[in-house]
Amino acid sequence: MEKFIVGIIGMGDMGKMYAQKLSDAGWRVIACDREELYDGLQKEFASRSNIQILRNGHLVSRASDYIIYSVEAAAIDRVVAEYGPSTKLGAIVGGQTSCKDPEIKAFEDHLPADVDIVSCHSLHGPKVDTKDQPLVIIKHRDSRGSFKKVETVLKCLESKHVYLSAHEHDRITADTQAVTHAAFLSMGKAWHSMRQFPWENTRYVGGIENVKINLTMRIYSQKWHVYAGLAILNPEARKQIDQYAKSVTELYKMMLGGHLDELRARVLSAKEKVFGKEHKPKWADKPLLEDEVLDQFSLGAPRPDSKPLPNNHLSLLAMVDCWSALGIVPYDHMICSTPLFRLWLGVTEHLFRDPDRLDEALRIAVEDNTFRSDDLEFTFAARGWAECVGLGHFETWRERFMVTQKFFEERFPTAVEVGNKMVKAVLESTKN
Repeated sequence: MEKFIVGIIGMGDMGKMYAQKLSDAGWRVIACDREELYDGLQKEFASRSNIQILRNGHLVSRASDYIIYSVEAAAIDRVVAEYGPSTKLGAIVGGQTSCKDPEIKAFEDHLPADVDIVSCHSLHGPKVDTKDQPLVIIKHRDSRGSFKKVETVLKCLESKHVYLSAHEHDRITADTQAVTHAAFLSMGKAWHSMRQFPWENTRYVGGIENVKINLTMRIYSQKWHVYAGLAILNPEARKQIDQYAKSVTELYKMMLGGHLDELRARVLSAKEKVFGKEHKPKWADKPLLEDEVLDQFSLGAPRPDSKPLPNNHLSLLAMVDCWSALGIVPYDHMICSTPLFRLWLGVTEHLFRDPDRLDEALRIAVEDNTFRSDDLEFTFAARGWAECVGLGHFETWRERFMVTQKFFEERFPTAVEVGNKMVKAVLESTKN
């Protein structure tokens, strides 16, 4: 495809990552963001001869053979409405949003009829190595072999291509991301409410706690809209976040009421629905995660004499209860799973595949009050996020997210560094 030009509208973290990867592979890239960012972007990419920064999306759309809209899901309709009519005759257009229903609708409403639509979505953040990560490619309208051209362009990411429809994408991303994000968002909000940095005391020690802490920090170090769009605009995600809040609340009430037998019966029933019967579980013989891998990634100073406090792991019990209520089997979508989801499924499996560990968590849930106040704040937080999503309030989401982000932000540099090492080590261990 000689002289084929790739245009990127939206130079946030993902847009920049795509521009750099495509440029490194020899593609000519032209890109833009809001006009007030033009001078800064020009300086940032001045040393890259293959990347040209233009003032606006009209100029990018007129000159590009393949245009990628890399903007937040909440803004996709407005941005495509503005720049879509300027699209080059016979071009290919796609988007990088996490929710494809509004994206495809925007393309259908605002693009010329002669434009092909082939969208994509890298199921990971901008700081994760794209190699071997899932990359969804959606052939929505292809009259001239455009799908193959897009595959050729994106091959340089070295990702695993997954072929889905827009509807399938939204359902699967909800299954593998929505509730996972809700759990970590709720943990961060709970720790913030308690004015607590969990790694600074002995309450959160050990492999499972390291995953909770590191991935919560990883999420809150990102931009708020990365998670808001998926949660609020994806109907499947809304339903799942609502169910997760219900599961958290109902299990917590059983703990408060001292209903151990009822709690055990409900959790074991959910375990069987999600993981299968004991003699034929859905998990592989080898655990997704090993204690020795996770134990080395603590944010706190080493405390060799510290042992994990008994914890009921309400967030994990509620996760399986939620999956059970919605009929979700997480292993069905591993090909589309994000690093966060694999880690979260791994620690959940870690708890549920060991009968003694699970039974201890259930006993502690009723008999031990050590984490009772933490669990109360976690329950409030889960319900708060679900209410925000149910109302569809982007500004409320933004405020809830950013006030907690502000609380933790001084800790992000160390947390992200440790979290990246943990993700890399865990993903490497799951390949072996």
